[in-house]
Amino acid sequence: MDTLILLRHGKSAYPDGVEDHDRPLASRGLRQAKLAGSWMRRQGLEPDLVLCSTSERTRQTLAQTGVEAPAEYVKKLYGASGAEILDVVRKKGGKASTVLVVAHDPGVAEAAVELDPTFTYTKFPTSAFAVVRDGDAELFIPR
Repeated sequence: MDTLILLRHGKSAYPDGVEDHDRPLASRGLRQAKLAGSWMRRQGLEPDLVLCSTSERTRQTLAQTGVEAPAEYVKKLYGASGAEILDVVRKKGGKASTVLVVAHDPGVAEAAVELDPTFTYTKFPTSAFAVVRDGDAELFIPR
C-alpha cells in the first residue's frame, strides 16, 4: 500500500432514543463529508478500497464524499483503537494502492500517530482526514 487515508466521520446528530451506532449525520456533518471528498479529489487521492465502520454516521460520511471505490463495512472499526484500525487495514488491504478508512476518533488519530510518531495534532475534527505516505502523516481539515 502506498497511501492510507484515515477519515473521521462527519458531525453527527443526537436524536432522542437513537443508539450511538445508529446516529445519523447532522446537516453540518453532511456538508463536511462532501467537502472532505472534494479535498481528497483536489489532492489527487483516489482510493482503490474503502474500509468503513458499520455505524450509520460513517456510512453516510462515505456516501457524501463521492468516493466510488469498492467498500467493505467492517464491524470491528466501530469504536476501534488505532492498533485495531491498522490490524483491519493489514488484514483487508490486500493489493490496494490507496486505502480509505472511515472510522471514529480517537482511533483514526491514534492510527496516524502509530504510523508516524511525529504526527501531532491538537484536535482531529469531524470530517478531517490524515494522509499517511512513507511513514509521514499530514492532517487535512476541510472547511
